[in-house]
Amino acid sequence: GARDTLRLEAGLPLHGHELGAGITPLQAGLGWVVSWDKGDFLGRDALAAEKEAGVARRLRALAVEGRRPPRADQEVLVDGEAAGVVTSGNYSPTLGHGIALAFVPPTVALGDQLAIAGRGEPTPATVVKPPFVAATPAEPVG
Repeated sequence: GARDTLRLEAGLPLHGHELGAGITPLQAGLGWVVSWDKGDFLGRDALAAEKEAGVARRLRALAVEGRRPPRADQEVLVDGEAAGVVTSGNYSPTLGHGIALAFVPPTVALGDQLAIAGRGEPTPATVVKPPFVAATPAEPVG
């Protein structure tokens, strides 16, 4: 619905899609919320090991060509090969094209050209920096 479209345009994660069991804060791009200097916490050793070794996947924002909305669980293609998965996707009425959040290999960088597998030909997509739509202050009422 509309609220999910606004969430996605803002580039915000949704529990069960970009956050949840099996997804670490480092993979979701939320490493900045981890208090490494505040002592021990559940999962600290595993998270520290992932930080040291590097993440196996990374959440990225994708601007998708055309009006066809990408959908959760569609494969993301890197150089024509399946390498990731869309976690959230929709058509952005504000931008006039599809947008998505997806887990992809950590080597995928801003500006890289990818594709989303679907019916027929893969749909081209570009890795962009979230948010898709920048927040602007509301006009005062009255």
